[in-house]
Amino acid sequence: MDQSQNASHEAGQAKCQAQEKASGLMEKAGNTAQSAKESCQETTQQVKDKAQEAADAAKSAVGANK
Repeated sequence: MDQSQNASHEAGQAKCQAQEKASGLMEKAGNTAQSAKESCQETTQQVKDKAQEAADAAKSAVGANK
């Protein structure tokens, strides 16, 4: 291989490695986003459950005082 072919080959390898790394980072970012979404959904459900418990307790307290 002459110098220009060698440089072209090395540039191609560098591009491929960069694409692989970018793909891996995008996959990690997607996984992180999915995990965050699931965590938010769980937290939202817990808040809803606690609010319902508080509402039920308030209704019971009002009913007991009648």
